[in-house]
Amino acid sequence: MKQLMIATFSLFLAFSVSAQVQTMTSPDESDPKAKALLDQIRQRFESYSSLAADFTLDITFPEQPTETQKGRLGQKDKQFRMEMASQTVISDGETLWMVFDHNQEVQINDMPEEAEMGGMILSPESMLNFYDQGDFVYYITNEFRKDGKTVQQIEFKPVDRDLEYTKLRMNVDKTTKDVISVEAFGRDGSRYKLTINDIEPNKRFPDGYFRFDKSDYPDYYVEDLRY
Repeated sequence: MKQLMIATFSLFLAFSVSAQVQTMTSPDESDPKAKALLDQIRQRFESYSSLAADFTLDITFPEQPTETQKGRLGQKDKQFRMEMASQTVISDGETLWMVFDHNQEVQINDMPEEAEMGGMILSPESMLNFYDQGDFVYYITNEFRKDGKTVQQIEFKPVDRDLEYTKLRMNVDKTTKDVISVEAFGRDGSRYKLTINDIEPNKRFPDGYFRFDKSDYPDYYVEDLRY
């Protein structure tokens, strides 16, 4: 579960959801202002030919100290690569490689279609498109000043109550439309918060950057889970 949730982000506190959000059950009830804001964010990122971003991932389980990991994400078209201290996730758009350093293991899967993801966020593209698939009700729930920025906060409530998390929360810079953070709230009380620290649009990547190279992991066990 923990490994899956870490891979799920990525790539988005102490705020009670308003009663209006809690009572919504259909995507048609979503806030049109929130959708307009999300569409602006998506259009901006889709205008980039590629991007690189540094991020921080905070993982919190009940009655345990927060674990913090820093990482870097690269994306070009449908290809992406996410690197953290504990694992690396690579996709060339068709194949998904998950490299787990703690047990020196690599899992290979076909990259799932968005319709098969079941609400999971497995890539930067799905992070920007997930709200538009009919799986969430969403609403702008708060606006506040922080670090000299006006921040708009959007809550996402999954329509399917069997999902492993109860809601997502996104903080957005109102002026620049930059995504500041995305946070997932697990049904087991866990929290996963992805904070985007820096973005480099139109980044150039070396050849082979978005494919797994076995020679880089000579002692790792490789398990091919593709059908």
